[in-house]
Amino acid sequence: MSGVHQAAQVGFSAEAKTYAHGRPDYPAELLPWLRDTLGAGPAAQVVDLGAGTGKFTRLLTTTGATVTAIEPVEAMRAELVARLPQVRALSGTADAMPLDTGSADALTCAQAFHWFAHQSSLAEMHRVLRPGGRLGLVWNVRDESVDWVAQITRIITPLEGDTPRFHTGAWRLPFDNSRHFSAPELSRFEYSHIGPPQEVIIERFLSVSFIAALPDAGKARVVEQLQKLIETHPDLRGRETIAFPYRTEAYHCIRLD
Repeated sequence: MSGVHQAAQVGFSAEAKTYAHGRPDYPAELLPWLRDTLGAGPAAQVVDLGAGTGKFTRLLTTTGATVTAIEPVEAMRAELVARLPQVRALSGTADAMPLDTGSADALTCAQAFHWFAHQSSLAEMHRVLRPGGRLGLVWNVRDESVDWVAQITRIITPLEGDTPRFHTGAWRLPFDNSRHFSAPELSRFEYSHIGPPQEVIIERFLSVSFIAALPDAGKARVVEQLQKLIETHPDLRGRETIAFPYRTEAYHCIRLD
């Protein structure tokens, strides 16, 4: 798994099943964006890069496109194959995809591009896409205007270290004066992850790479803090089901010839 950040390699290998259970899906409102903006449809060849356990891959398959998933972490890829056996799933990284030049009409990276936001990755995506092909970058972003969500951020942020994160904005840097792609254009959608607190809070944050990579004692401290928040915050206390608020940010770029 050359080129995979240590936090991703260790954390996602250790908590692949937790990731599959705890991570939110994506809003159905993304489907028109996938079809109309990225051109994902029955005649299209689409690559889902950094596909993880297949959360976004599943949505892509509903467009009717032929989808190829690429995921470097073996444990994550195994979860994808178990859940989506009809999808071709390959081992590969953002700067070394086992695909022919010009073989894809669209390429997506959901909850992933910040891990490999480099010129070499954009060059490889440019190679794999046909002329005029589309690149889609998607993230589910926590709505921190909600008090208890902001409190979760305060719990986990000190543990980040040097882990690449979407919120820093560093993922945008490779697009500055890029000769490979047009500047990212944003579409935004609202989404709520609804379920029991154990799933949408505890399992969700145990699946975060730098938390998943912690030793057991470190994970236990995070769980203890999150559990205390669930038991004491007036908007969470005593609730069997909660709605975790997100906004889904979807960016598209066009391959430059």
